[in-house]
Amino acid sequence: MKKKLRLALLQMPIDAGHPAHNKAKLEAMLQEAVGGGQKPDVILFPELWNTGYALDEIDKLADRNGEETIAFLSAFSRKHGVNVIGGSIAERKEDGVYNTIYAFDREGNRIGDYSKIHLFRLMDEEKYLKAGREPGRLLIEGEQAGMMICYDIRFPELTRTLALDGAKLLFVPAEWPNPRLHHWRTLLTARAIENQMYVVACNRMGVSGETSFFGHSLVIDPWGEIVAEAGEEETILTAEIDLALVDEVRSRIPVFEDRRPNLYKLN
Repeated sequence: MKKKLRLALLQMPIDAGHPAHNKAKLEAMLQEAVGGGQKPDVILFPELWNTGYALDEIDKLADRNGEETIAFLSAFSRKHGVNVIGGSIAERKEDGVYNTIYAFDREGNRIGDYSKIHLFRLMDEEKYLKAGREPGRLLIEGEQAGMMICYDIRFPELTRTLALDGAKLLFVPAEWPNPRLHHWRTLLTARAIENQMYVVACNRMGVSGETSFFGHSLVIDPWGEIVAEAGEEETILTAEIDLALVDEVRSRIPVFEDRRPNLYKLN
């Protein structure tokens, strides 16, 4: 099992309603990410990178069964020998449109997928999208990891479920807007501390309609310390993490052993 991982987070603008333009932008940033001196082990990018929040057109714009996205990302990961946590896309299935992550290993094999469970009512997501029904789990480089999308981080039960299943690393693509930067940092840090795991969160930047997005993609360690943080500009945020730290933190403060779930009443 590989303990140290080099990460690349593609903090990019997204042109709502223009999947072809967004794919071209993503391709350029992916090539830049693998073209430097040290190739990353894992690449992550933002939520709904293919369509943005063009919800009025989402049924028409969504990738049918994720076919185009799966072919594109699988081929890229295989060609460059890199794990890809494919942000998320609008994916059209028979029963509606889902906000879905696809993940691939170095050989281009699909190693996980996750559809956003919690839909954000302030943006009318529930009127246009279907909610996922299963937590996002995957095995990456021999280690258990989890996936969540944007609004999901406001629900600590979901992160704890993944941690209890063994996740040491949480990937979070997002389109988190101004003015809630304090919420973004605080919630992600809390999820890292309380679950003693790395949190790797990639947010978009730029403007869409009347909404602006602040970027500030983050890598946070199991102590809640910020390993790397982007600014508001378009960038590729890089960091190296050591998953051995998760084992160390969990052994020093045995949170999971000291739980008393029989006393917790969740409805």
